[in-house]
Amino acid sequence: MSTKTFLVYVLSCFSVALLSALFLMHSNQNPFSSSSLSSTSTRYGSGTDRIWPELKPSWKLVLATVIGFFGSACGTVGGVGGGGIFVPMLNLLLGFDAKSAAALSKCMIMGASASSVWYNLRVAHPTKEVPILDYDLALLFQPMLMLGITLGVTLSVVFPFWLITVLIIILFIGTSSRSFFRGIQMWRVETILKNETAKQADLVNSNGDYETVLIDTRYEPLIPKEEKSTMQILCFNLKWKRILVLLAVWISFLLIQIIKNHVEVCSVWYWVLFGLQFPIALLVFGFEAVKLYKDHRKRKGTGSLEYICEASIEWSVTSLAFCAICGIVGGIVGGLLGSGGGFILGPLLLEIGVIPQVASATATFVMMFSSSLSVFEFYILKRFPIPYALYLVAVSVLAGFWGQFFVRKLVAFLGRASLIVFILSAVIFASALTMGIVGTEKSIQMIQNNEFMGFLGFCTS
Repeated sequence: MSTKTFLVYVLSCFSVALLSALFLMHSNQNPFSSSSLSSTSTRYGSGTDRIWPELKPSWKLVLATVIGFFGSACGTVGGVGGGGIFVPMLNLLLGFDAKSAAALSKCMIMGASASSVWYNLRVAHPTKEVPILDYDLALLFQPMLMLGITLGVTLSVVFPFWLITVLIIILFIGTSSRSFFRGIQMWRVETILKNETAKQADLVNSNGDYETVLIDTRYEPLIPKEEKSTMQILCFNLKWKRILVLLAVWISFLLIQIIKNHVEVCSVWYWVLFGLQFPIALLVFGFEAVKLYKDHRKRKGTGSLEYICEASIEWSVTSLAFCAICGIVGGIVGGLLGSGGGFILGPLLLEIGVIPQVASATATFVMMFSSSLSVFEFYILKRFPIPYALYLVAVSVLAGFWGQFFVRKLVAFLGRASLIVFILSAVIFASALTMGIVGTEKSIQMIQNNEFMGFLGFCTS
C-alpha cells in the first residue's frame, strides 16, 4: 500500500462516515430526548454512573493482568502504547465504566512508557554516535500531539459513539496495513543484506590470505570504537535543555487543564483558556520547524548528504505541515480513544524514514508526556480508583521494561529490526478488532433503544 493509496483510502472512508452522520442528524430523532440524554450521560460519565469494581483476586483479574502485561510489552516495543486493547479489556472484562476505563488506560500507558524510556536511555544508538531519542522529532510532535488530545476530548462529546468507532477502525486498519507492508519491505532488505554477508563470508573462507586481510580490516579499525559504560550512555542520551522545553510545554498544558476544569463550560473564560493551548503548541512547533527547515537548507547548500535528524526526508514547508497535521490527528485519536496518540505517531515516524529502534524509543518518550498529562488531570478529577491504578501501573512498568529487553535482544540476535514493525502492526490491528467488537455491540444497543445517532451539541450535551 503506497502513501497516496493510504491517504485516498482514509479520506474517502472518513468522508462517507461523516456524511452518514450528517444524514442521521437530520432524521426525525430528537437529540435532546430523555433516552438521548441518558445515553450521553452514560457515555461520558457522571457522578452517578461510575462503576469501580473492588480489587480482589479472581480469574478476571488474572486474565486482565496477562492481557495488560503482553499488551503493554508489545505496545511499548511498537511505540503505540496499547490503549486500543486496554480500554475494551477494562470495560468488558473487569467491568469499569467507559470513562474510568479510559482513565486507567492512560495510567497503564504512562507506566509502560516511563519504564520503556528508562530502558532506552541506557541503550546506545544502533548505528550512529547520537542519542537513541530523537529530540528534534520529539519537540516537533509533542506539542501538536498534546493539542490534538485536548481537541479529541472535545470531539468525543460532539461525535456520536458509532462514528468514533467507525473512524478509529478505518484509521487503524489503514495504519496497520501500511506498517505491515513496510515491515515486509524491511524484511526483504534485511534478507538481501544477510545473503550478501553470507556470500562475503564464503568468499573469505575460500582464501586464507584474503581472510586474514579482511578480518584485520573489519575487526581492527585504525580508530577503535570506544566502549561506553551504561552510565556514560545514559548521560549521553539525556539532553537536558530539550527535556526542559518539553517539560515547560507539559506544565503549561497541565495548568490550563486544571484551571479550565474549574470554569463553567462554554463560558468566555473557558474558551479563552481553551484557545491559549494553540499559541503554546504552535510556538514550540514553529521554533523547531524553522530550525529543521534552515538546517536542511544550509546542509543542502553545502552539498552535505547527512540528514538533520533521524527522519530521511527533506524538511520542506509541505513536509512540516504534513507532520503538524499528523501530530494533531494522532492526538485527536488519543483523545477519542483514551490512548497516548502512539497509534499515529509510531507508524508516522517509520513513514518518514526513522529506523524502528529510534522510532519506538522516540514515540514512547513523547507518549510519556501526553499520557502523564491526562493521568494528572484524571487524578485531580478523581476519575479512577487509586488501588487499581497502582496495580495496573506496576504491571505496565514491568511489562514495558521486560518487553523492551527481550525484543531488543531478539532483534540483535536475528539482525532483523523489522520485527518491531510487525509488532507495531499487530498491536494496531488487534486494537481495531477489539474496538470494533465493543463499538458494534454498543451501537446495536443504541439502535435498539432508538437513541439519537447524529452529532450532539458541545454546550448542551
